Amino acid sequence: MYFLSRELYFPPAHSASPEGIVAIGGDLSPERLMLAYRNGIFPWFDDDDPILWWSPPERMVLFFGELKVSKSMRNIINRGIFRVTFNTAFRKVIEQCSSIKRQGQAGTWITAEMKEAYIKLHELGHAKSVEVWQDNELVGGLYGIDLGHVFCGESMFSKMPNASKLAFIVLAKKLEAENYRLLDCQVHNPHLESLGAREISREAFLERVIN
Repeated sequence: MYFLSRELYFPPAHSASPEGIVAIGGDLSPERLMLAYRNGIFPWFDDDDPILWWSPPERMVLFFGELKVSKSMRNIINRGIFRVTFNTAFRKVIEQCSSIKRQGQAGTWITAEMKEAYIKLHELGHAKSVEVWQDNELVGGLYGIDLGHVFCGESMFSKMPNASKLAFIVLAKKLEAENYRLLDCQVHNPHLESLGAREISREAFLERVIN
């Protein structure tokens, strides 16, 4: 296992352990975080653990041509019951993502340290959010890292049925229109699979991110 020093460096993603851990330690500085994402690596750890840097052997992604929008979702979009914005409430979105109760999870991996690190990335223009509103109340959204050709989704939340799905769909359509290669969803999630995301190999993912 590779332990990071103060040097701004990561070993190659393909050197990861069988479960996908590339390195341990380091910090959550903007420079290190962006170096990680540009090399197909992301941080994921619990509050009591050291920082763990991952590149899973199978990566969940959305290719925009495979986006699935159900008839019921098309109905919701056409009715205009939600309003969608971009980058107007990043701090509120990440707060909701960290505090929302999720089935089968006792806590959150979005620690206070993580929140401050991504808020800093947002201030620098690297981390972006999608907000879903109903009657001026924030009811859903997501955030992630924008690499310019790939968007790396980090977390999403929903306080109303279908709000996070709408955020994902609207983001996917925006990225497709701007000629992005794919939307990175990191690890398998049945919610995202229902929207068309699927797993590809680490190698196939890195080709699209690094090249």
